[in-house]
Amino acid sequence: MYRKGYCRELDLVNLFWDKGFAALRVAGSGSSSKPLPDIVAGNGKKYLAIEVKYTSKEVLYINFSKIEELIKFSKRFGAEAYIAVKFSHKDWLFLSPKDLKKTRSGNYRIDIDLAMLKGKLFEEIIGEEKQMKLIDDH
Repeated sequence: MYRKGYCRELDLVNLFWDKGFAALRVAGSGSSSKPLPDIVAGNGKKYLAIEVKYTSKEVLYINFSKIEELIKFSKRFGAEAYIAVKFSHKDWLFLSPKDLKKTRSGNYRIDIDLAMLKGKLFEEIIGEEKQMKLIDDH
């Protein structure tokens, strides 16, 4: 399982480099006593701190402390915080911590419907394009 996560993180790092961002995978982000994200990326104008999650299922759960650490790091570093979610056979989607739903146990749950509704595309978080969502005013 570690290998799959590692490969997904490297894929995302390469996407950032291809779009003119410097990006790196933070080694040991899950085992450090410091609040470290999985990926840090920036281009001199925009800085991103990202927790990366991949699943072959339609739902994933994230420990409360992982999101709190992401928020702490982002504030200290001056970065925008995102959770990058990759469901099998879907594009990367990026959610803000404020878009996550807490479970009864206090952790977070992301299902594919929430990700599709609230998530931003890669191009949006790097500032290339805005996603148009249809809103029914009735």
